[in-house]
Amino acid sequence: MGGGDLGPRRRATVVAALMLAAFTFNSTENLPVGLLALMADDLQVSLTAVGALVSGYGVTVAVVSLPLARLTRSVPRRHLLAGLLGLLAAASWVSALGGVSYGMLLAARTATALAQASFWTVMGPVAVGMFPPEHRGRVIGLLSVGGSLATVAGVPAGTWLGAQCGWRTPFALLGLLALVSLVSIGALLPPTRPQDGHSAFGSAPDRYRFGVVLTVSGLSVTAAFTGFTYVVAFLDEVSGLGQDAVSAVLFTFGGAALAGVGVVGPLLDRFPRGTLAVPVAAQAAALLGLWAAGRLPVAALALIALLGASVAPIFMASQSQALRLAPGRTETALAANSAVHNAGVAAGALLGGVLLPMTGVRGLFLAGGLVTAGALAVLTCVTRTADGVPASPRTPA
Repeated sequence: MGGGDLGPRRRATVVAALMLAAFTFNSTENLPVGLLALMADDLQVSLTAVGALVSGYGVTVAVVSLPLARLTRSVPRRHLLAGLLGLLAAASWVSALGGVSYGMLLAARTATALAQASFWTVMGPVAVGMFPPEHRGRVIGLLSVGGSLATVAGVPAGTWLGAQCGWRTPFALLGLLALVSLVSIGALLPPTRPQDGHSAFGSAPDRYRFGVVLTVSGLSVTAAFTGFTYVVAFLDEVSGLGQDAVSAVLFTFGGAALAGVGVVGPLLDRFPRGTLAVPVAAQAAALLGLWAAGRLPVAALALIALLGASVAPIFMASQSQALRLAPGRTETALAANSAVHNAGVAAGALLGGVLLPMTGVRGLFLAGGLVTAGALAVLTCVTRTADGVPASPRTPA
């Protein structure tokens, strides 16, 4: 599907619907974090059990992304996206039903995770396929804004609404947003074959560089969540900001993430390597800075903002690079990157839990900073080596 197949307004509406869908999926994934106590009390389960609704969600996405990409590779994208958004709406409304049990909620969350795993692999190729190839990065940047808004607005708004109207209400509203996306995409997106158009394959396929991007993506997110998983304890024990400041700090992190993708997104096409390397370097500086100067409240707040402004662009840049360097089909490349990212989130939380008794919470940020520095070294040194390696031929993935 090329840029000339759809009018400008139709393309803009489809991209807006995909951004809304990304916002809805990300909000749904993380909403239980803000509603933890309310959900635990109502369902009569432990906080750990409700927390598993988030951690299990991420693990599911990591495990099924690649298999689902291969399973759905021949399904027309309009039909697939409509089905995924329909599943998201239905699962959200099941979650909102009065009297729903923990088991039913877990099943609904699993269904949503399956839908999200497939959504992230097809959203990018569908969106960039509507525009000329030289605009790939810019389109990915727009889609990332939709996902980042979930952290800044979706989860805080859902948390507030849940406190006012009960925790089921935000899930019902998210189901409605999914339905809006479904109708827009179903009405406006042509039912083209997945292999049609330039977005089906990488614009500069290179298996070696693609492997480097996956490695850097995995190391970076593991490093970030080694410390950030325990940021509340860090703020209380190290920075002395206390529990009352947690919401403001997390909002600052989310706002910085949104600003980061807003700044980096338009540069993805012009500087494909730099837009990955600079955020990785910024993340290393933020994590090491929190270890070194995190005792100072003002410094801690500034460094957490820097961390937010780097974490989100790293994922966005790795997605853009996956579309560019994919050695085979782009949906398979994006599925691999999504799987690596979600596995890194889980691995970072696990590594932090293992190190915490030995290093204390401050030491987790040192460990994360060192791992991020290693990722930057891999990106810098291996990229230089790759300059002398011929691009790998395009092969089916």
